[in-house]
Amino acid sequence: MAAYTDRIALLLGVKTAQVSAVQSLLKEGATIPFIARYRKERTGSLDEVQIASIQKDLERFEKFAVRQAFILKSIEELGKLEADLKRQIEDTWDLAVLEDLYLPFKPKRKTRAETARKLGLEPLAGRLMKQNAEDPKDLAWPFVKGEVSSVEQALAGARDIMAEWIAERASTRSSLRRLFEKEAYISSKLVK
Repeated sequence: MAAYTDRIALLLGVKTAQVSAVQSLLKEGATIPFIARYRKERTGSLDEVQIASIQKDLERFEKFAVRQAFILKSIEELGKLEADLKRQIEDTWDLAVLEDLYLPFKPKRKTRAETARKLGLEPLAGRLMKQNAEDPKDLAWPFVKGEVSSVEQALAGARDIMAEWIAERASTRSSLRRLFEKEAYISSKLVK
């Protein structure tokens, strides 16, 4: 929890010791007005607004820590927790980034991409994703068998898989989020 108290202190412009003091007083059952009026010596004279902000951030970071631990455990149980991914998850302080990192491992409901995978179209999607100069229809022909009745169906399934790969890539989601923050605008008009 020390990292959280350091982070909260930095965000709110107070000392880590003040955040720790508020945290321990809140755990003892003290209320915000009580802490602000009668525990000034322990908090360094923080006011009610500062104490409320610390309380809110402590609750937020505690929920974040629970989610972070769940995600780490979940990916580890799948046997897919690599050292780099673990470091990224442990180093992030942003819930959106945390969820983006977890997205490829999150259990999914049945999607068109999952159906295409069951039809054996994932290797085709991998070849198309490389964007070689080869004709996609030529690449798709070997996959026309069984339940895949046409080249168009094979290509459509491969596109579904590729779309899922792109949508689940944390770097893509982060880039799009930054683009929308910089470029997006919302407009509205009155409807009769």
